[in-house]
Amino acid sequence: MKKLYDFYLDNLGKIPTFLDKYITVPSLVRLKNIGYFCGMDYASKDIYDFAEYISRFDHSLTVALLTYKYTQDKKATIAALFHDVATPCFAHVIDYMNKDYATQESTEEYTEKVILNDKELLKNLKEDNIEVEEIIDFKKYSIVDLDRPRLCADRVDGIILTSIGWTKTMDIDTLLSILNHLEVYLNEDGKFELGFNDSTIGLKVLELNNLIDIETHSNYDNYMMELLANITRMAIDNNIVKYDDLYYLKEDELFTILNNCSNTEIKSLLDKFYHIKKDEIKEIEIKGLKRKIIKPLIKGVRYNEK
Repeated sequence: MKKLYDFYLDNLGKIPTFLDKYITVPSLVRLKNIGYFCGMDYASKDIYDFAEYISRFDHSLTVALLTYKYTQDKKATIAALFHDVATPCFAHVIDYMNKDYATQESTEEYTEKVILNDKELLKNLKEDNIEVEEIIDFKKYSIVDLDRPRLCADRVDGIILTSIGWTKTMDIDTLLSILNHLEVYLNEDGKFELGFNDSTIGLKVLELNNLIDIETHSNYDNYMMELLANITRMAIDNNIVKYDDLYYLKEDELFTILNNCSNTEIKSLLDKFYHIKKDEIKEIEIKGLKRKIIKPLIKGVRYNEK
């Protein structure tokens, strides 16, 4: 059976030819082995049972295609493709490790470093007369990135992918309805923003997002994210890996290093990570954890729940 992600990809339109040489550069290819769900693809199947594997590469590609669909802007599209290039192994787990619960952006500072270290990417940008700063600063393109509760390609794609893989609340009809009713509006800040030209679809996306917010604030997810964060911090503190390694290793490579280390405490925590049952998870409280709130534009008007 065809994966729902592949159906989504097929319905975003053909990949523009100018992207061909960018989707094969080393920094982006690495993201094929960085899972979208923060390393939890390797966790106990009693806790997480994802519908399909979705990588940060998959996310990067669909955000780029959404951006191109609504802007036809080459630079914005390439910036969108590389907006997550600095995603470390385990993604937002590292924000937990850094105690960045509120914004979950502590790893974005590596974007410039990762891009500047990819010589093939730099060569491609030079050939296309694109300044590297225009790609590093992806937040300058509002269709690519906007602060919550506004919608952008990154956020819309995140709702779609999480609904496909984690909450399993996405189907083909809903997916097509979302893609068919997305539209670009000028928001109250004078910035271009994605919204919906149909209130039923806009409210459906709001419902999907709220279900995701429940899962990302569940006790089991908080526990597992903190558990993997503690394992990673312990590995760094014991010089098993360096912090910078998180931005250049693939997740399976990092797990191999952790599995083969001689630290008994790390091995014990890894065993728990791989095999813990849901009824064994203890209550955990994380203050200030980021809420996944959205207030979409519907027919150009900001939606506010009563």
